[in-house]
Amino acid sequence: MSAGEAAAAGAGDAPPSLVKGTAPDAYSPSARRLERERFKRARARRATAVAASSTLITGAVLFLAVVNSPGWPRTRETFLNGHYAREALPQVLEGLWLNLRLLAVCGAAVLVLGLLIAVARTLRGPVFFPLRALATAYTDFFRGLPLVICLLMVVFGVPALRLQGVTTDPVLLGGTALVLTYSAYVAEVFRAGIESVHPSQRAAARSLGLSARQTLRFVILPQAVRRVVPPLLNDLVSLQKDTGLVSIAGAVDAVYAAQILASKSFNYTPYVVAGLIFVALTIPMTRFTDWVTARTDRRRAQGGIV
Repeated sequence: MSAGEAAAAGAGDAPPSLVKGTAPDAYSPSARRLERERFKRARARRATAVAASSTLITGAVLFLAVVNSPGWPRTRETFLNGHYAREALPQVLEGLWLNLRLLAVCGAAVLVLGLLIAVARTLRGPVFFPLRALATAYTDFFRGLPLVICLLMVVFGVPALRLQGVTTDPVLLGGTALVLTYSAYVAEVFRAGIESVHPSQRAAARSLGLSARQTLRFVILPQAVRRVVPPLLNDLVSLQKDTGLVSIAGAVDAVYAAQILASKSFNYTPYVVAGLIFVALTIPMTRFTDWVTARTDRRRAQGGIV
C-alpha cells in the first residue's frame, strides 16, 4: 500500500470532525441545559418584578403618609417652597465653590499628614519611642474630640492668642481644624494597612539587601496603600460633608449662604437646597467607593493583590 492510500484509509476511519477540510459538528446544548437557562431567566424576571412592585408600594405608602399628615401644608410651604428654592440656588452654588476648594486642599493635606503619622506609629526600635508616643497621643486626642469643638477651639482660640504672623482667616482656620481631625482618622486607616502586610514581605525585602527605609518605601507602603483605598474614599466622602461646618467660623459657604437666606425670609427651603446639593455630590463618590471596593475584592479573590 502506498503512502497516499494509507493516508486515505486513515482519513476514512477518523471522525468527520478530524478530517482535513471538514467542518466540526456545531455545539448544541442539551434539553436539560436549555430548561435550566429558561428557569434562571424566568426567576430573574420574577425577582425584578417583585422588587419593582414592592418598591412602588413602599414609596406610595410613604408618600400618602406624608402628604396626608396634619402639618403637611405648613411643612411644604416652609421647607419645599419653589420660589425660595429658585432664589437660593445661585447663592448656594456660589458658596459651594468654597466647599469644593476646601475639599481639594484639606483632602490632600489629610492624606499626607495621616500617612506621616501612621509611619511614625509603626517605626520600630526604642529610639523612636517618643515619636510613637506623640503620634499615638495625637490620634487618640483628635479622634476623641468632636469636630465641632475642634472647630470652635481653632477658629476662636487661635486668634485670641494674638500671635504675630498667624492668620485669623476663618476659612484657613476652619480648614486647619478639618485637617487636624481627619488626619487622625486617616492615620489609623494607613496604620491598619501597614500592619496588614505580612511580616514575610518585610523579611524577604531585608534578605535581599534593602534597608529598613527602602523596605518601607518600596515594599510595605505600596501594598498598604492599595489595601486601604476604599476606607480612604469613605473618609473623603465624610470630609466633603463636613466642609459645611466651616460656616461656624463665619465663612460664606453653601451652608452659611443658606442660613443667610433663611434668616431673611424665615423659610427653611434654602437649607433643603443646600442639603440636596451635598447629597448630589456625595452619591457619585459613594458609588465610586463601592465600585473600587468590589474591584479590590475581586482582584484579591483572584490572587491579583498580595
